[in-house]
Amino acid sequence: MRPGFLLTVCTVVLSFFCPASEAQELRLVTFQLDVTPPIGSPLCEGFIPPASKIDDPLSARGIIILGVEQPIVLCAVDFVGIGNGGYDAWKEALASAAETIPSRVAVHVLHQHDAPACDLSEAELLAPYGIESKAFDVPFLRDVLKRLKLTVKAALPSARPFTHLGTGQATVDRVASNRRILGEDGKVKIVRYSSTVDPEAIAAPEGVIDPQLKLLSFWNGDTPLVSITYYATHPQSHYGKGAVSADFVGLARAVRDRAEPKLFHMHFNGAGGNLAAGKYNNGSQEARIELTERLAAGMEQAWTSTTRVPVAANDIEWRVEPVTLPLREPLQNLAALEDMLKNDKAHLLERIRAAKDLAYAKRVLAKQTIELSSLRLGQAVILNLPGEIFVEYQLAAQKMRPDRFICTAGYGDCGPGYIGTAIAYSEGGYETSWVSRTAPESEEILLAAIARLLK
Repeated sequence: MRPGFLLTVCTVVLSFFCPASEAQELRLVTFQLDVTPPIGSPLCEGFIPPASKIDDPLSARGIIILGVEQPIVLCAVDFVGIGNGGYDAWKEALASAAETIPSRVAVHVLHQHDAPACDLSEAELLAPYGIESKAFDVPFLRDVLKRLKLTVKAALPSARPFTHLGTGQATVDRVASNRRILGEDGKVKIVRYSSTVDPEAIAAPEGVIDPQLKLLSFWNGDTPLVSITYYATHPQSHYGKGAVSADFVGLARAVRDRAEPKLFHMHFNGAGGNLAAGKYNNGSQEARIELTERLAAGMEQAWTSTTRVPVAANDIEWRVEPVTLPLREPLQNLAALEDMLKNDKAHLLERIRAAKDLAYAKRVLAKQTIELSSLRLGQAVILNLPGEIFVEYQLAAQKMRPDRFICTAGYGDCGPGYIGTAIAYSEGGYETSWVSRTAPESEEILLAAIARLLK
């Protein structure tokens, strides 16, 4: 009998009894990169003073799941926003380094304001007028992408097997509150920003929030490897004074780093576009400490409540839903935006804002889609959403599939800005003003896409 014939027969038999999706060993790679900007770098696209000191470092943290059809990458970044061409560049860098495709990469920011932004499309529009450096430190951003690729490539050989998935959750006490306080006429009466000393805003109810912090963990047998937490709120305590900081979300994550040093900790901001800590935050250093402690306590409680189940390759499914969100009417007039951008007599921030709008509007009109995605891990699902999206989308997803443990990450591609519900645009308020680049009709499109992802 020919040796090759016997080998072929054995291979066929093994393939029959052990399909590829089950025979593959699941493995996990973690990576972490310091993305703290240099002194002098713009923060929050120039809308606050530039970096003059570092209160605490910023990081990009991620995982790569191997042993499935193609690697899957999840990455959380301590930036205020990554959008448009910048978002493409991050996905492409991660995909190239992880040996996968960009559609199997999800990148999200935590949206701290004392942090840089990355929108290379916007920077390109600002460059001819010599003002791109007022919004972005482009050499720093390019260097981050270069170092990101090197970091991920270097991490790949350290992949470890994982066999179980853990889920846990906890109620977070006195952190998130809704920013939109409605009056008797159904219109926004008070915008409760991230910090306030207004007694009426403080006394108003929390409003619609999701108080639950969700936690997913990856295990190899009895050994925990990774803990990923999800909680929806704007993460500002005090900010805008030139002190770089990962704010209370990053500081709470650091508390967990110290408490469980053998675990790799990641945190994602949920659909917190219309949420903030304003009811519980007066902008003081003491309030930052309190918010950090409360969020860290929720993370710890979710960890201690964790239950584990075995997970195999056929329990894992990645889905993508590309969508086109209709533009707000003012953004459809590209000539007006270009005129503002060119106007050297206009205020610098007005020109930066025009570039932001123009960068996104051009992509929509060129029929470039935004990708929503989901990662099913057994009965758990990670839902990845774009922009500063309202919490109602997160709550709607949970109602669609109450049988699933759904973890929502907002602040993916930040090109669209705020994404409100349809009714919110008729209610007024800050979030549905010029900072939202999407029309009310976006709600129907997004809910349909989310339903397909969760089907």
